[in-house]
Amino acid sequence: MMGLTPTGREQRLRAAIEQHFQPQSLVIEDESARHAGHAGVRESGAAGGETHYAMLVVSEAFAGLGRVQRSRLVHEALDSEFRSGLHALSLTLRTPQEAAGIR
Repeated sequence: MMGLTPTGREQRLRAAIEQHFQPQSLVIEDESARHAGHAGVRESGAAGGETHYAMLVVSEAFAGLGRVQRSRLVHEALDSEFRSGLHALSLTLRTPQEAAGIR
């Protein structure tokens, strides 16, 4: 967030991730400004942003799951955001052990 006030979507993303995954660490970055001319943004009518995010989630909930399974779980948890204009989400999903460099 870099000292900025979170947007409405960012707050909803944070709430959903916290509810579903009880993360040890959660970093959300709005990358929408970097994609302002992107066709998906123009088509969605969301010229004001809140369409592209990068997220780092560290949670024990990912233990024993592969990369695709983890991603599917996060996408399911954020389904309503995708249906309401979230266009792209870059995910880094780790267990606490992976985040600490322990395998």
